[in-house]
Amino acid sequence: MIERYTRQSMGRLWDTEYRFSCLMRVEVAVAKAQGELNLIPKEAAAAIIKKAKFNTKEILDIEKTTKHDVIAFVTNVASNVGEFGPYVHYGLTSSDVLDTALSLQIHDASLELIETLETLEKSLTSLASEHADTVCVGRTHGIHAEPTTFGLKVAGFVAELQRNIWRFKLASDQICRVKLSGAVGTYSTMGMALEAKVAADLKLPVEDVATQVIPRDRHAELIWSLSMLAAGFERFAVEIRHLQRTEVDEVEEGFQKGQKGSSAMPHKKNPIASENISGLSRLVRGYLISAMEDIALWHERDISHSSVERIIFPDSFILVDYMAHRLTQVTELLVVKEDKMLSNLELTGGKVFSSHVLLALIKKGMKRESAYKKIQSISHSIKPGGSMKKELLKSPDIKKLISEKEMEDIFSGRKHQAEIKKIINRVL
Repeated sequence: MIERYTRQSMGRLWDTEYRFSCLMRVEVAVAKAQGELNLIPKEAAAAIIKKAKFNTKEILDIEKTTKHDVIAFVTNVASNVGEFGPYVHYGLTSSDVLDTALSLQIHDASLELIETLETLEKSLTSLASEHADTVCVGRTHGIHAEPTTFGLKVAGFVAELQRNIWRFKLASDQICRVKLSGAVGTYSTMGMALEAKVAADLKLPVEDVATQVIPRDRHAELIWSLSMLAAGFERFAVEIRHLQRTEVDEVEEGFQKGQKGSSAMPHKKNPIASENISGLSRLVRGYLISAMEDIALWHERDISHSSVERIIFPDSFILVDYMAHRLTQVTELLVVKEDKMLSNLELTGGKVFSSHVLLALIKKGMKRESAYKKIQSISHSIKPGGSMKKELLKSPDIKKLISEKEMEDIFSGRKHQAEIKKIINRVL
């Protein structure tokens, strides 16, 4: 991923140096277990544990000749071990180390990402709580529907984020596996006892049934969970973008001193962070197709998945981490225009309470179809600046069934507020 969208704390976990360090952790853990099981001389295990090290530049130079990164890595490590170098990678196939090392990388990156996601959750929770009573209009199809509160809007995004964090944790747990079962998964060179020891050392579970690789449905599930996080971020970002439109003007991304909105139009304040999140979300979701395509490998495996995963795993983790961090900043600096929310709510002169008038008339004995037609006719005839409540009370049929006090209560929206608070409290 380009530097522009890479936070150092996450990016370092996916650079070449860190990848080789994870390969080293696997090789050392294997040598240690092999020594304890007398599969290699104890002196060899001790030497590997003490002397094993690697040099990234040297590995890359060796790979120019070998055309095989794991062989280049093993060659470099073995050269530093000395006489016991031949025991580095003893009895293993490349994917034993690669897949187990990728599990370590994903495990470490997952912990980092969860911390970023939990910070976002706290920020959204605070925003929802702060605006639990901030009344605004709810929209369906982009058209005014019924009153809601901005706090309830945000609470929905909090609940979605909580679900997506749960999905991500579950998928991360599913993919982080140790696999040391050899060339076609039959333990033909190293037995299950070695794998179990290494798994205990690395604090990861063992893969149930492997071919030469860990089955890629696990990997696809993880990319799916990252895609869900990205989609959730975009849903909130799109809401902000719509609410910041000049004609709506209910919220506004924070605008810092010295910031410019347009090279041509000095007046502009654009929701650039939210638009950025929308764009990056498309990229992450696109990687899901590649991850799904990686599931069907030839027989016990081919390496068509390898090139794909070198891109989609670093990119997906780095992007979701970046998006979560940027969305946290948006949330913390968001300008919420309560007065504009209220004035927008009043634009239709009370039409947003039409469904409650409908229910009240039905409850008083009017047939539903008759009540619906009457309310619809009145609401469609109201001119800008008119009052739905006043026009309803002009109708003898309606005034006979609903008193002015009852109508006032319907149009106050107090019942909405009480239920909304209950929903927010349920989530937060």
